[in-house]
Amino acid sequence: MRLHRVLAAAALIAAAIAVPAPAAAAPSFAPVDRPGPELTVPAAELAKSITCTANAAVATEDVVLFVPGTTLTPQQDFGWNWFRALDRLGRPYCAVTLPDQAMSDAQVSAEYVVNAIRHVHRISGRQVDVVGHSQGGTEPRFALRFWPDLRPMVDDYVGLGATNHGSLVINAMCPPVLGCAPALWQQTLNSAYTRAMNSGQETFPGISYTAVYTRTDEFVQPNLDDSGTTSLRGGGGRITNVAVQDVCPANVAGEHLAVGTYDPTAYAIAMDALTHPGPADPARVPRETCGQLFMPGVDPVRFATDYAALTGVIAEQLALHGRVPAEPPLKPYVFTTR
Repeated sequence: MRLHRVLAAAALIAAAIAVPAPAAAAPSFAPVDRPGPELTVPAAELAKSITCTANAAVATEDVVLFVPGTTLTPQQDFGWNWFRALDRLGRPYCAVTLPDQAMSDAQVSAEYVVNAIRHVHRISGRQVDVVGHSQGGTEPRFALRFWPDLRPMVDDYVGLGATNHGSLVINAMCPPVLGCAPALWQQTLNSAYTRAMNSGQETFPGISYTAVYTRTDEFVQPNLDDSGTTSLRGGGGRITNVAVQDVCPANVAGEHLAVGTYDPTAYAIAMDALTHPGPADPARVPRETCGQLFMPGVDPVRFATDYAALTGVIAEQLALHGRVPAEPPLKPYVFTTR
């Protein structure tokens, strides 16, 4: 079944599903300044998950770290668009490959991101600009929440259609009888994972946060305004929450995948954040962006083939990956007492 049909069906089912209520007694999460735990993933596994361009080790500007979305590797998510665009600019970047194509426990995936931020900061001697698509926008925030040593290492966080507060549509993809992949459970609306990630404070001083979303996202909802699931609130970081329609009102066909892979408006907003102090300023995005079909790096001739390959991988992973009946339990370190 084509991906858009799968997601459209999920959206219809979601309309009939009640939003899950918060737990009766909210857990007491760890203080935001408590040192993070030791990583449990073997060092060799963490080391081989990171790839960088040659100029990352001699960078004269912040290095971009890419974190892919659910079902995808960095190459599948960013290789035919973002990597090509930054190669043309000579901008150094790295990427982290998450275990099981980001389908298993996102808390484990967050350890890969913790290690990647530390690694990129160490080899470059510079701060890191993190760009995450979909679920790839949550692991960096989970890492920053529970490993405070990372915060001085990060300059910019850019989330592209990130499931920062979960998504009602994903609830429809995780029926109690059939279950779903662990990382999907963790992206349901009001999941334990998202409550832990957003506990205490959602942003941290010294980091610039740019949350880019589309109001017509068929996968991450509700996302109609800056109170939606992707947007961030409070905490001390400098924040820009922006829909692609805020910059280009006629962009009514924005899809979840488009925001992270080929939409020129999303790219322009993200690049504004990466090339200026502070978060993105939508007013700086050139008006001609709205007349473009693709972000730089996308080959128009190969677009149909590249996009079909992307959606094929996603559909296969969603259909075939192992399912579990419930969300993975939160790790002990997220709580006040561990």
